[in-house]
Amino acid sequence: MPRTRPARAARAARAAVAACAVALVAVATAGCGDTGGLRGAGATPAAVGPDRLWPDLRPASSPAWPYDEGSTETVKGVTVPGDDIHAVSPVAVVRAEIAAHADDYGGKGAYHATAARMDDCGPGGDARRCPVLKAYYRDLTGDGRDDMTLGFRLYPTNQTAVRVYTVEHHRLVQVMSDNDAITGVELAGRTVIVRSPAGITGYEYRTTWAWDAQQRAMVFSRDEFLRTGRRGHGARTSRTPAPSASPSASLR
Repeated sequence: MPRTRPARAARAARAAVAACAVALVAVATAGCGDTGGLRGAGATPAAVGPDRLWPDLRPASSPAWPYDEGSTETVKGVTVPGDDIHAVSPVAVVRAEIAAHADDYGGKGAYHATAARMDDCGPGGDARRCPVLKAYYRDLTGDGRDDMTLGFRLYPTNQTAVRVYTVEHHRLVQVMSDNDAITGVELAGRTVIVRSPAGITGYEYRTTWAWDAQQRAMVFSRDEFLRTGRRGHGARTSRTPAPSASPSASLR
């Protein structure tokens, strides 16, 4: 046997061991990459707590704007056959409000022209002049029955009135009332979202009203000032079920 063979064999053996080690490292590295191993995300900014301003400031003597206070009103002169709110005439509901609030809708009231246009809501009238918009129906109070979201135009201010009605103890009850310059109204789950124009181009106000079981009313729960952006084909749409509607104009 040549004397050089053991040396060559040893070198070959060491080379084989080294190759195997490299292969194992490569496999291990590949395995970590395939299973989503942890990677450094860089330096983490230090958390900064809120700084309390004017700690010695005296508390206010009067409450802030009552965001969480709702108001209700029983509609007089309008019946609910079978407690079915679908059987209630939206025009009759608006007429009842006008009759109950003569200071707003009569004489020199802010919305006096609305009352004059109600004559066009009946047979023989000009439907285009009727201020009552489409009524939408959805359960907003969580009692398993539909409630009615109603809108009508306010003249001569060109604002829009948004109302929500429910049925309690066989009576029609108004559980939300909002008058504003409005660009759109949305129903999302059990909330009503009112969109209004802002004084800055590209922005709008979005006010959210939500049902409060304790007050038995829709309360003013959130007010946002948001950039509108351009709504295109990629805009996300709501997955909430669409409310049913009465056959009249749209609520916007």
